[in-house]
Amino acid sequence: MDSVLLVEDDERISQPLVRMLEAEGFRVRHADNGAAALAAVLEELPDLVLLDLSLPDIDGLELCRRVRAAHPAVPIVMLTARNAEVDVVVGLDAGADDYITKPFRVAELTARIRTRLRASKAASHAVAHSDDIGGLRIDRAARRAWIDDDELNLAPKEFDLLVLLTSHAGETLRREQIMVEVWDENWWGSTRTLDTHVASLRRKLGDTSETPERIVTVRGIGFRYEAG
Repeated sequence: MDSVLLVEDDERISQPLVRMLEAEGFRVRHADNGAAALAAVLEELPDLVLLDLSLPDIDGLELCRRVRAAHPAVPIVMLTARNAEVDVVVGLDAGADDYITKPFRVAELTARIRTRLRASKAASHAVAHSDDIGGLRIDRAARRAWIDDDELNLAPKEFDLLVLLTSHAGETLRREQIMVEVWDENWWGSTRTLDTHVASLRRKLGDTSETPERIVTVRGIGFRYEAG
């Protein structure tokens, strides 16, 4: 039974969510503030963290960073009423794997959770492999990447996206193919999620949005990683 830590201070939201998740077969632990959430993570690492951004004691983004620092591989799905693109980017940069805005459909939230859990389990069984591509070094087993000697601070889905693109360096990958392989064939959201991740990954790789040298947009088709 997969365990979910729900971090939500509003009982009008948390109590129905706990019941819903338990009905879906998850073992749920609830924390109504950041301090309690950190204690719960350190006491028993959950399989996934469902994190509200608006907390009474610790900013949700800061809590996300602390959880990610303590456990780099644990999936984190953010719940928030903020839906501006800048908020999405900030959330991903803080280490979130996914971002869903309120109000949300229960079926969509459950699908997102199951997608993140499947991806996490697949990554934990990955065979150790290291790539060196044009000054970019990737350790797939450790889920770490460097440019020269500088380690990149990548969110989990950014790392998955980077691995996929570099595994097909020089090839143009269609947007649909990327969404299936990095997210899931049952992905419910728009491909704007892909654009947001690409933009964030480009910044971390040192690319400029005007003239990217590593991740190139192929208009109307998808993206291509240039090995250099």
